[in-house]
Amino acid sequence: MPKMKTKSSAKKRFTFTGTGKIKRAHAYKSHILTKKSTKRKRNLTYSAIVEKADAANVKRMLAC
Repeated sequence: MPKMKTKSSAKKRFTFTGTGKIKRAHAYKSHILTKKSTKRKRNLTYSAIVEKADAANVKRMLAC
């Protein structure tokens, strides 16, 4: 069988933490920012952890 290929889009969007969890960025931070509050925009800046229900799919896309 051929090797599993990593999805290029997933490779750019997700990274692993030291403990093996998957980090992701928040959405809705790229445009139409004038109607969003400063607090909301600031909180979208920080990274988040992928939920347990989605982690298996993300790992498969990253071919781990």
